[in-house]
Amino acid sequence: MTVDTLVDGLAFPEGARWHAHHLWFSDVYAGAVLALDPVTGAVNTVVEVPGMPCGLGFLPDGRLLIASVQDRLVLRREFDGSLVVHADLSGIATSLLNDMCVDRRGRAYVGNYGDDSTPPAPPRPADLAMVEPDGTVHAVATDMLFANGMVVTADGSTLVVAETRATPARLTAFTIEPDGSLEQRRVFAEFENGVLPDGLTIDAEDGIWVASPSSDELIRVDADGSVTDLLAIAGPYTAALGGSDGRDLFVCTSGSWIVEDALDEQSGAILRLRVDVPAPGH
Repeated sequence: MTVDTLVDGLAFPEGARWHAHHLWFSDVYAGAVLALDPVTGAVNTVVEVPGMPCGLGFLPDGRLLIASVQDRLVLRREFDGSLVVHADLSGIATSLLNDMCVDRRGRAYVGNYGDDSTPPAPPRPADLAMVEPDGTVHAVATDMLFANGMVVTADGSTLVVAETRATPARLTAFTIEPDGSLEQRRVFAEFENGVLPDGLTIDAEDGIWVASPSSDELIRVDADGSVTDLLAIAGPYTAALGGSDGRDLFVCTSGSWIVEDALDEQSGAILRLRVDVPAPGH
């Protein structure tokens, strides 16, 4: 397996999304959303977010949505580059915002930490929010144990969410109803041996790549929830499929998730490796 380092010297890259021939990602602790052109290697700052950006997504018209961690807002970047409030999640999110997934209709599913506890203390269960394209906010799932990475299957019927601090850690699936609400909650996959699922990306066969920084692995589970691939990668926090043929797996890594250490070490990086199954649509 050949692994290329495309970008280094980052603090804590997260929220990776492939869009418009670029890899978009948040350098969370640096407070910026960046876009990487993997052909030229150029990295541009898209926008600065003082409240710390994390999850990213795009509305059907191409406008960028950003989960602003500390102020519990979803921001929208307009075509002129300005930032506006798309939705206020403070009525639902009991703690910092985390990852976000935007479906093809422009509905954004957003998780939050629940509280500020860290393992081995148990987390506070939290609600999962859904933001409609017009900014209306709903709680669509309860008792989430640190909702983290999220993906929607290619047919738009299913949302899969990493519950990082569940026991055992797991991926949880929901059926997406026509109005965006979630039903038929079920376990998609469970993990042992120190695996804590973080960021997710999905391929054309509805296989899900799971980043597990706790075990220094990328794990692919198929549509039945069975593990098909294990790749040793140090400190992976999320991944995204993209590139010209959809077979580039971009991986966001960091040596630490602790704010002070990550800012001091600047060990965050964007890696690239090749996989067999491409992104949806390829």
